[in-house]
Amino acid sequence: MFAEDVAGVPKRNSGVVLALLGLLLIVGYYAMHVAPDWIAGATRGFPAVGMDADLLRKVIGGAMAVAAFVANCYLLLRLSVRLQIIVVWIELALLVVLFFSTFNLSFEFIERKIGYLLMQGATTTLYISAISIAIAFVLALIGALAKLSSNGIAIGIATFYTSLFRGLPLLMQIFILYLGLPQLGYIVNPIPAGVAALSLCYGAYMTEIFRAGIQSIPKGQWDAARALGLSHGMMMRLVILPQALRIIIPPTGNQFIAMLKDSSLVSVVGVWELTYVATTEGQREFRHMEMLITAALVYWLLSMMLEVIQSRIERRYRKSTR
Repeated sequence: MFAEDVAGVPKRNSGVVLALLGLLLIVGYYAMHVAPDWIAGATRGFPAVGMDADLLRKVIGGAMAVAAFVANCYLLLRLSVRLQIIVVWIELALLVVLFFSTFNLSFEFIERKIGYLLMQGATTTLYISAISIAIAFVLALIGALAKLSSNGIAIGIATFYTSLFRGLPLLMQIFILYLGLPQLGYIVNPIPAGVAALSLCYGAYMTEIFRAGIQSIPKGQWDAARALGLSHGMMMRLVILPQALRIIIPPTGNQFIAMLKDSSLVSVVGVWELTYVATTEGQREFRHMEMLITAALVYWLLSMMLEVIQSRIERRYRKSTR
């Protein structure tokens, strides 16, 4: 399928355009790393024309960057939408790599530590997040059903729970559970305390997601289930919840991705998850930036994996409703 750009010119061969995009990236790299030195030599003595040499270098560098950006956008418009997305991802990823290359990182140190960072840190992060989201899912379902019930006691407990745990910062909840429970005689380890805090906090947020999903089901579905003589439990299990899951899953997936990153907060109580391992290993050899950047990339990769899983689950539920 061939598209036309804003000027109506037919799209060129994709391979040629991709080659031009690669050339623009080289120009961009030249503008950032090589051109400043060249401009510095070429603009010596330019104050005579009434402009400071440093200012002139900034103006020329900025003009080169704008020209490269405009040319890049023009060429991108000549691609199909799918290729535009792919090329933009590649370009932005290369820009991130160029940005990180200015930090003078020790890749030998990263290579030595990446295995331990993944085996200890990333595994613990996924373990804590998976258990917490499962518990939060159950708490959210119970809370949503309680809020939708006609029992005043259940509604009062559910509304108090969501108000309390949505109103307190997650970090404060972790400290209260880890340091407060021993005051009552219950000694908890760091991981159970972190899992409990994450579960209670995200269960409160997801309660509202579940409630909205259940309430979005048309009244006719409820009336039809009652007409069939189904009990309230069977009606929820067989009719309402299967339809509500189609609406609940997308925001629940977003909550899981957010929990994956917020699990870094349990490092404050000594859990050896990804952030704790990264900061600890970085301190030993004063290579903080290497470990932090590596941990950030691991978090990003894990998030992308979860996004793929979420999209497949959503696609499956969309097929089931056709």
